[in-house]
Amino acid sequence: MENKRLAAAMAAVRMYIKTEEEAAVAAMQNQAADAAAKSLAAAQGGQMNLWGLSGRQAIMNANAMIRQRMFK
Repeated sequence: MENKRLAAAMAAVRMYIKTEEEAAVAAMQNQAADAAAKSLAAAQGGQMNLWGLSGRQAIMNANAMIRQRMFK
């Protein structure tokens, strides 16, 4: 019985750590995307190509869904 409790506690801690790591990675990706959008806007002289930006966003969202295996 004690082994089951220990195993459950270790699994819970591991799941918590994994969730925090995934949240940190997502936050870093959001920061990188924001920085890329700002640099793109600065390179274009303040104008943003909204059509191009939305197209790239759609492609990134589709790739994310494929990586998460939502289409199986």
